Amino acid sequence: MITSLNNEYVKRVRQLQSQRRARQKAGLFVIEGPNLTREAVTAQAAVEQVFYTESFAGTAEGVSLLNQLSGLGAALLAVDEPVMRAMSDTPTPQGILAVLPVPRLPVPETPAFVLISDRVSDPGNMGAMMRAAAGAGVPLLIVTAGTVDLTNPKVVRSAVGAHFRLPVQPLSWEGIANRLSGHAIFLADSKGGAPYYRVDWTQPCALIVSDEAHGPSLEAQRVAHAHVTIPMPGGIESLNVAMAATVLMFEMVRQRSEAMG
Repeated sequence: MITSLNNEYVKRVRQLQSQRRARQKAGLFVIEGPNLTREAVTAQAAVEQVFYTESFAGTAEGVSLLNQLSGLGAALLAVDEPVMRAMSDTPTPQGILAVLPVPRLPVPETPAFVLISDRVSDPGNMGAMMRAAAGAGVPLLIVTAGTVDLTNPKVVRSAVGAHFRLPVQPLSWEGIANRLSGHAIFLADSKGGAPYYRVDWTQPCALIVSDEAHGPSLEAQRVAHAHVTIPMPGGIESLNVAMAATVLMFEMVRQRSEAMG
């Protein structure tokens, strides 16, 4: 059992949790808790290491999950409670965390719908948006410069497994314009545009969403063909980006489901 914070594995986990540069250099990130580790098992992810406490290993859930992770080739390492607390990014660790490569899902050549992040910087919003996109079956998320690191621990927790389901591609705005030359590109805007339910989401299209605080970037406005808005009869100025994106994506789902009969 690992009991020292000076253990090399422990120091590496703490670096991966706290430093974007460390995650990028290693191509690794950390997931915490049984829900996310189950998602990794379902995705048959190449988990490198699993750290767990004796109390977690003593539960029926723990035995089952650790056996499945071992079957994926993961190294299982027991740690004491203080070490788990030191490695965790949460105040109340759930007794298990894992280190694994950042998922690189195949990017579709001609996605029928694309979600584009325009400098979305809040980790919680980004993770919630990814979760909704995965739930809506979005085939591709494009991220632009200024978007929060998708392996940020808070993004990972908020996305609840979307990293294993949602293909991601980083692109410049020029790259987006070229990549999506055959798509209608809509920009979500709280200040005006067509009501979202009057937009044809059944055509090949893309949706750009931006941070609520800063609004759409100039680059996003140049690339977009039209603006779309969510009417607010209650007088609220705007929704946060995760909520707005969810409303718009599931209108796309509704329209396409109806079109398919």
